[in-house]
Amino acid sequence: MTPIRLFAILCIVLGTGIAWFILGSAITVRTEGTDSRLCETVASNWGQPMEQVHPSAFYITPTAARTRRVIQPETSRISVNLRSDPKKKGLLWYRTYTAEFEGDYVLKNPTPISQTIYVHFEFPAKGARFDKFAFVLDDQQTDQAPRDGIITEAVILEPGEEIPVHLAYTAAGLDRWTYSFGDIPRVRGVELTMQTDFDEIDIPAGAESPTSRDRNEVGGWSLVWQYSNVIGARAIAMEMPAVTNPGPVAARITFFAPVSLVFFFAVVVILGAIRGVNLHPMNYFLLAAGCFAFQLLFAYLVDLVPTMLAFGIAASVSLLLVGGYLTAAVGFRFARIAAAAQFAYMVLFSYSFFFDGLTGITITIGAIITLALLMGFTAKTDWSEVLADVRPKRRTAPSAGTQTA
Repeated sequence: MTPIRLFAILCIVLGTGIAWFILGSAITVRTEGTDSRLCETVASNWGQPMEQVHPSAFYITPTAARTRRVIQPETSRISVNLRSDPKKKGLLWYRTYTAEFEGDYVLKNPTPISQTIYVHFEFPAKGARFDKFAFVLDDQQTDQAPRDGIITEAVILEPGEEIPVHLAYTAAGLDRWTYSFGDIPRVRGVELTMQTDFDEIDIPAGAESPTSRDRNEVGGWSLVWQYSNVIGARAIAMEMPAVTNPGPVAARITFFAPVSLVFFFAVVVILGAIRGVNLHPMNYFLLAAGCFAFQLLFAYLVDLVPTMLAFGIAASVSLLLVGGYLTAAVGFRFARIAAAAQFAYMVLFSYSFFFDGLTGITITIGAIITLALLMGFTAKTDWSEVLADVRPKRRTAPSAGTQTA
């Protein structure tokens, strides 16, 4: 192995890195284009983030100003069942879900005279479809159509009289479900129970954590929030479980691939040098092409088949290309070592991108293990001899008058 060959291998790594950068950029553009084109379609077909506002009521004061006086429910018993149902479009998964909502409230006339109480219900999302909708006020089902996403009903209550209010619907949403208290400064008697069919709990920043949680029968959680008498109550919210988006993952794997190739070539070059396997730069060019096939095939298969199946097919094809080529070129023994290195650096390192937060530590551990192995294998290697130019010298032809003995 000569310095000129090492420089040629470095140029091959740089050239392949440029090709990976172009591929990664193309995947990113495709992903962003798909998202911008389909975002409105997804929202119209499958829903949008839902924010259910705590229902309120008011009455008109019998004064010259005729101002509104807002009153709150005396008690609120709310239940919501969230079922995650993600949908895939192109290179992206959208975190859609179904929400089954029921709320039972008790309203009271707090004044010493009869009042016309107006009950105000705001839908959690505009333009969404609400199945099994019910708005029952004092055992009377409303048939009023919403205006600007709001329904307001009126009922006359005697002093201190209480009536039940029942709300229910089933609707599809996107990303998160929220129950907020709007501008209400103080809430009391609120109990919300949430059932999920997913294991991952993600409370958004600024939302209230549940007061209790237990496993339910479907493998999810039964969560309870209780506000007995709270000033400055924060919203109750739940993010849908994270879904691995094939487009962004494929782009990150592709942009990281040059680092994997450096590790792989380092092992092949060093072990090849000490074992007497002297590969030509053209061999390294074809090996780099075999590694590049992994990300190229994965980027376009992921549109057609499930993500992990696409990853497995692309990785297998690349391993067969590189391993088969090295077996034919230098024999099975060295090809077996190279295949193990390719699997570790090109496949396992890429697989770590499916787990958020583990990629960095995976690369670090892999680099340390590689360094330890190479240091152990080459501790007694005479590098001045390994890197010497061992090409046979050109023999000169004997002169015409020279005779051999």
